[in-house]
Amino acid sequence: MARRNEHISLAEALKSFVENSKLEKGLDKHNVEDAWVNLMGPGVNNYTSNVQLKGSVLYVTLSSSVLREELSYGKEKIINMINEELGKDIVDKIVLR
Repeated sequence: MARRNEHISLAEALKSFVENSKLEKGLDKHNVEDAWVNLMGPGVNNYTSNVQLKGSVLYVTLSSSVLREELSYGKEKIINMINEELGKDIVDKIVLR
């Protein structure tokens, strides 16, 4: 009877568990919200009332029409920053409401 000693790191084990149990989408939703808060800072977050990921589209509800217009010019940059923060391409499009 042959025994194999396999040692994997805790990070690898958790990653495998998340992928096999299909929890990745739920974690991505939460991680995108956290990335928005971290990247945009308190100035933008004071006017942000809701951040929601549906599929690959990020919906952001803002209470300031001026801020919404200003952010609309930098959508591609915001998408790149969020995806870079998360280490994978999750967001393809941003809808500012």
